[in-house]
Amino acid sequence: MAHVNLNQYLHQIENAWIGKDGDMCSAMLSCRNIHITNTKLQLEKPESSVGRILEPPLDEIVAAHLRCLWAMANKDPVEACRCQMILVTAFIKILQQQKDENWCLPVMYTVCLDVRLHAIKADKILSTKEHKNKKETLEKAAECLMSCFRICAADNRSSEEFTKRWGMLMLVNQMFKVYFRINKLHLCKPLIRAIEAFPMKHMFSLSQLVTYRYYVGRKAMFDCDYKSGV
Repeated sequence: MAHVNLNQYLHQIENAWIGKDGDMCSAMLSCRNIHITNTKLQLEKPESSVGRILEPPLDEIVAAHLRCLWAMANKDPVEACRCQMILVTAFIKILQQQKDENWCLPVMYTVCLDVRLHAIKADKILSTKEHKNKKETLEKAAECLMSCFRICAADNRSSEEFTKRWGMLMLVNQMFKVYFRINKLHLCKPLIRAIEAFPMKHMFSLSQLVTYRYYVGRKAMFDCDYKSGV
């Protein structure tokens, strides 16, 4: 993807989306993939070009991603974060509409991780401009993560194989990282309750469980709950 032209990229992501290839869509919408260096994909105003090939609502997601790449290339983390939030907001609408399927969870993992990373960079820039709330962008990113979490947590009617609840722990870990950074640890408690109440929590990936236990332990130590923290 480092050397494809715009039309090739758009057709590739269209085929991946139609084929419900979550891993491929995730790679093509990632801000950490090799294609971000492709100058043919770094577009300030991609909407018309994208709209000629892709149908809504995918066109909005891809257009936001391409403008985000343009902002990254121009070293504008604030605009990059704004575009990523537009992308996540559009993705949330799709996530809400999908029933009895979870193929898009890899996409959710990627766009949610990226919005957190972009928010950290944006807040660093804004904090140097006498911005009143130095963590405002990160707080907005947390709201995006929470919206995804609510959708996943509420998907309790789908079968075990296709439930979106498998996406809960990754989102919780991302929100832990945000809440510790902005010093709002009280917001961790309902997230911990949600995971502990999930009957299949032991089936999450080991890496996600290790991260979860690490932050739960940190939270317990902060609360002087030394028994739970060890």
